[in-house]
Amino acid sequence: MSVLDVLRERGFIEDTTHEQELIDFLEKPGGSCYIGFDPTASSLHVGSLVPIMSLAHMQRNGHRPIALVGGGTGLVGDPSGKTEMRKFLTLEQVAENVLGIRRQLENFIEFQDDKALMVNNADWLAKLEYIPFLRDIGRHFSVNRMIKAESYRMRLDSEEGLSFVEFNYMLLQSYDFLKLFDDYDCQLQMGGSDQWGNIVSGIELIRKMRQKTAFGITFPLITTSSGAKMGKTAKGAVWLDADRTSPYDYFQFWVNTDDQDVVRFLALFTFLPMTEIREIEALSGVDLNSAKMVLAFEATALAHGESNAIESYHNAVEYFNVQPVPENILRSSKIHGNIVLKMKPAGVTVTAPHTEVDLSAVDDGLPVFKAFQMAGLVKSGGEARRLIDQGGAYVNGERIDSFDQMITDQDFPDGELVLRAGKKRYHRLVIKN
Repeated sequence: MSVLDVLRERGFIEDTTHEQELIDFLEKPGGSCYIGFDPTASSLHVGSLVPIMSLAHMQRNGHRPIALVGGGTGLVGDPSGKTEMRKFLTLEQVAENVLGIRRQLENFIEFQDDKALMVNNADWLAKLEYIPFLRDIGRHFSVNRMIKAESYRMRLDSEEGLSFVEFNYMLLQSYDFLKLFDDYDCQLQMGGSDQWGNIVSGIELIRKMRQKTAFGITFPLITTSSGAKMGKTAKGAVWLDADRTSPYDYFQFWVNTDDQDVVRFLALFTFLPMTEIREIEALSGVDLNSAKMVLAFEATALAHGESNAIESYHNAVEYFNVQPVPENILRSSKIHGNIVLKMKPAGVTVTAPHTEVDLSAVDDGLPVFKAFQMAGLVKSGGEARRLIDQGGAYVNGERIDSFDQMITDQDFPDGELVLRAGKKRYHRLVIKN
């Protein structure tokens, strides 16, 4: 099975160019491919995982991935998928963001010994002279064709319109592809479906200037079963940077995957065998929840390392009354290995969301609705009452039936108490000292 078959089977492929020639190219090991990453922040987020995982699959199948960070194009801004102009970044901001992105990509891709490359297009774009660029590159582009591209059409139809600065973006990205083709024999560019016009323009530029064939692959926009954009929550983006989204919160994001998305997300965001992933389609209830635990474990191990995944898993098992994953569910996962048992954390950890309280606060009894407010699980006493009346409030796994039920020090075995709102939102209250 070629890497193209792997990507197609797992749901990565939306469109390709030169299908048969692309198949022939990918059947031979050692080819180079690239994806561009926008350095508008110092961290990538879950929405970037499809391109990241595709590069990882390429590397695992004998090809060399190139991660191009748009230090140059980031100073201009890509209009693709945007209805308004991006804010301009300074060179210092871009440089800082590039370093953060590099650290995150290293968790998924091996860069040692040139097995993968990371390049910054500022290294060549910042040196371009405008008149020679127009004469040598710009003459190969038709304005009539450019304004028909989806990325430009969206901006042209918007209230703000399309700036001349952004209009140059397609030329710059096409030049990137030509530069990587010349310097690294890179013949394949991959990207989101909104990049189709830019990718095809780069392929055309290589054909016109080098009389050679290059290729393109685009990925579908990944949304949840509810239609929401992947990686967006009520709290905002789910970042790959542990300082922005903690490993525990990252783990919980995947645990909270909708039932309808579990199989698809296992295929896209883990390296587990598809034969085992297909078996999940027949599961429901507790067994499907176990599959979510595996998804969370594998995804967290990739982004934050195995130790953080293990600690987050044990938090879920020990503090939130989650049953260990049965051995017969996704058998290849390391969640079943001895290392997980050996690294079982001792005592109370602080990775799960928690709030410290003074013992004096519960000596005379703490109304349960205040405890939920203290934990941030509800915003008001009225919201707490509705939660309790609807049967969605739990203390240490026991449903709360009375709004004014009192919590005492007896409810804090080992110095902590677990609150739960609904099925998925947990918080711990921990006695200080």
